Amino acid sequence: MTLTLDPRATALVIIDLQKGIIARETAPHSTRQVVDNCARIGKQCEAAGALIVLVHVAFAANGADRLAQAVDATMPAPAGGTPPDWAELVPEIGALRSDVVITKRQWGAFHGTELDLQLRRRGIDTIVLGGIATNFGVESTAREAWQYGYSVVVAQDACTSMSADMHAFSVEKILPRVSRVRSTDEVVAALAPASGLRGA
Repeated sequence: MTLTLDPRATALVIIDLQKGIIARETAPHSTRQVVDNCARIGKQCEAAGALIVLVHVAFAANGADRLAQAVDATMPAPAGGTPPDWAELVPEIGALRSDVVITKRQWGAFHGTELDLQLRRRGIDTIVLGGIATNFGVESTAREAWQYGYSVVVAQDACTSMSADMHAFSVEKILPRVSRVRSTDEVVAALAPASGLRGA
């Protein structure tokens, strides 16, 4: 089904494209591909008048606001602590015209932030997601958005994870239950001026 989006009611939400995250090895898409595809969608959003929301994860210097729960596997903090620029958005993403920048302290971008408030006050009912990692920050935000009643689109080639298997499981098994999974090309086309208003 052809994707159509109303730019007036659509927000691009870019997850964690920051210096400390893009330094990691990813698959199936490189961080370069993900940054380029998110920037491409962002530029189309600028041209179409759609909202751009930039999300990054950051913690207090002493780590006091990090989740510390009893689980079987954790993602440890970088040895020696995070560098001063760890949470800075990469230049290509930071340069996008954005009225909303969200700092989160967990995977999802809604919990404990004002993202829902900012979207609703601007009349947004649809979000397009891209970023890193597919099965952590992107998927968690997609699940939260679905629960809040937003229509969700995930640009699958504007996301990536720590392994191709992790990305594939999320894209094939989980995200189709809470979103429409499309390509960067499809999202850009749907936001083009000649595209229709709210639809499939």
